[in-house]
Amino acid sequence: MKCGITSVAAALLLSGGSSAFTVQRPSSCAPSRPTRPREVLNDAHPAVARPSSSSSSSSSSSSSSRRRQPASSLFMGRAAAVRAATKGKTDAKKAKINGYYGKKIIMAVKQGGSSDPVANTQLAALIKAAKNNSVPMDNITRAIKRATEKDAGDFAESTFEAYGHGGASMIINVLSDNPNRSTAEVKSAISKKNGKIAESGSVLFMYDLKGKIVIPSANVDEEALLMAAIDNDVSDVELVEGDEEGTSVVYTDPKETGAMFEALGSMGLAEGAKMSLSYVSKAPVECSDEDFEKNMAIIDALEELDDVDSVEHNMSN
Repeated sequence: MKCGITSVAAALLLSGGSSAFTVQRPSSCAPSRPTRPREVLNDAHPAVARPSSSSSSSSSSSSSSRRRQPASSLFMGRAAAVRAATKGKTDAKKAKINGYYGKKIIMAVKQGGSSDPVANTQLAALIKAAKNNSVPMDNITRAIKRATEKDAGDFAESTFEAYGHGGASMIINVLSDNPNRSTAEVKSAISKKNGKIAESGSVLFMYDLKGKIVIPSANVDEEALLMAAIDNDVSDVELVEGDEEGTSVVYTDPKETGAMFEALGSMGLAEGAKMSLSYVSKAPVECSDEDFEKNMAIIDALEELDDVDSVEHNMSN
């Protein structure tokens, strides 16, 4: 469970008057994608052979008896499988992020009418965001060049709404140059996992659009964060534990996301931080373990699609 910051009021005496400036922070925990249980290797490490107390043989024999026996092939095989699976997921996530920013950069160049970040502020902001998300400079350069080619696709953003199991709902964000293809793939992925596509607007009203900043630090001083937010005119702040180990997430008003990022910079927390927009459920639901696994299967299937940018949900567990 995520632990959100309780409502905090900070009153500051403004110069020239007695007005109070209040910062509201939601008391409820914001939903975020649940962290999967870590896979545990149950095989015990082979015991270390100990020399017999009754033995007084040569030192070479005693030294040999204290050497750790090699791990079983079964243990080594399972460990290798876990490492391979983890690396595969990490690589897939990196590819997804790289692809997303590649498409967004192409959109920015076409919409802004220039491949020069100095003349195209939208492009400049995306390049900065891509770098913060560890996108290689070669990928950024290729995307800018691709945008100037005649056969470059016209990418467009779209949103799908769906119902899962046990009262769960989902918001699917898509970025594609072929709406017909992406629509068919999204509907197929949901249907195969026994989910259901919802009518437009029937799920979206249950979510708030928030600015989201993922910080590569699990130890964030809440009071210092609040004061930094006030100093940067940010009035809506919520700090929660991140999905990934060693991370924290700050939610704020979409219009204040940039200012909140600057506030984090003043605290020395902007380095490596990742900024985006995210749909956050107004009323999270707790599903049974069985329904949770079914819903995660739907989300996994959707996130495997190249055109799917992200999937938001309302599960609290």
